[in-house]
Amino acid sequence: MADRPRNDGSGDGDPEFGWLYGKNQPGNDPTRPVPRQQREPRPDETRVMRVQPPGSSTTPPPPPPRAPRPAPTPAPSTPPSSGGGSGPRLRRPRFRFRYVLLLVAAWIVFLVAVPIYAWTSVDKVEWEPRGSRPDDQPGTTYLLVGSDSRGDLSEEERKKLGTGGAAGQRTDTIMLLHTGAGPNLLMSIPRDSIVPIPGHGTTKINAAYAFGGPRLLTRTIEENTGIRVDHYVEIGMGGLAGVVDAVGGIEICPEKDMKDKQANLDIKKGCQEADGVTALGYARSRKTDAALGDITRVKHQREVVSAVGKKVLSPWTVLNPVRYWQLNNAIPGFFGFGEGTGPVRAGMWAMAMTRVNGENGLTCTVPIADLAVNWDDERSEQMFQAMREDKVDEMDDKLCTPTGLPPR
Repeated sequence: MADRPRNDGSGDGDPEFGWLYGKNQPGNDPTRPVPRQQREPRPDETRVMRVQPPGSSTTPPPPPPRAPRPAPTPAPSTPPSSGGGSGPRLRRPRFRFRYVLLLVAAWIVFLVAVPIYAWTSVDKVEWEPRGSRPDDQPGTTYLLVGSDSRGDLSEEERKKLGTGGAAGQRTDTIMLLHTGAGPNLLMSIPRDSIVPIPGHGTTKINAAYAFGGPRLLTRTIEENTGIRVDHYVEIGMGGLAGVVDAVGGIEICPEKDMKDKQANLDIKKGCQEADGVTALGYARSRKTDAALGDITRVKHQREVVSAVGKKVLSPWTVLNPVRYWQLNNAIPGFFGFGEGTGPVRAGMWAMAMTRVNGENGLTCTVPIADLAVNWDDERSEQMFQAMREDKVDEMDDKLCTPTGLPPR
């Protein structure tokens, strides 16, 4: 059997198949790739993306290495519930501002309601004199009277306070407080002052209260000074001691040792705390100063009254509910206010009493000519005129002295 031409795919063995591989056509390479026809891909056909060979110049450079991120701060752990395990978180109570507002409102109501309640029990005193009186004057003048009446004191209280059992009713303390454009002026009128009393001749001024009560005393002061009294305040014998105790005591500064059995007083010189009994004895005693007697007593009275006023309006008195309650409820039993004086005006008087020392006020005794307590006509009239015209700030230093005597 004859050998057939070899067919290796090149077409060399059989010229009959040369046309198939294009060998017989010029310029044709039987090994060249056949171009693919471009066509639109079918919708359901998956396309294969060309892969860029490694090392190609079009390969983008790798991104720079990132800095390591800081580790997150761990959240604070929630304390486990009392029941143990992973129970619900405990919520911290939030501050409620409205609770503070409610407390403040309640406190304001308390501060207003207590004095109003106490005022309903305050004694009202008929003090305005009948007949002609001085015309209205600038500023406001209060008449403060300390009565030595023992009628409202029990036998035990009289013994404790050293008041004795004297009958009748007189005034241990007489003061005029003037407030206005200038500094406040607290002027003492010694109870032994020799003045004319309407309908009773010339005698000691405290007898006016015994003869005709607050009305005659007010009329006597107005006729002898020309000063119109606008408001009247009266304090009983036990009142001063009660108020001092209600405010927790006061500071007094005697200039020498004082011992007076009748006033239950035995103290050393120098500043010290005093309770109600000691303060009352300090304000009443006049036998511990043989030279000035009643003149020294009125100075001590102004000292005690000023100290009480400071304590009454101190922040602690307002912030301490117990003291505030005791003080306001002590007023009805110890104080009497003139008809026409309301709680607001009474509060203004109390505040004015705290401003009678230093730059805010002056404390004086009515100018006197001698220790028999005859008023100095010229100097006293100058002081009275300054009060009538509300020109206290224009007074000469020689007028306002602790004893009423002219300075040496």
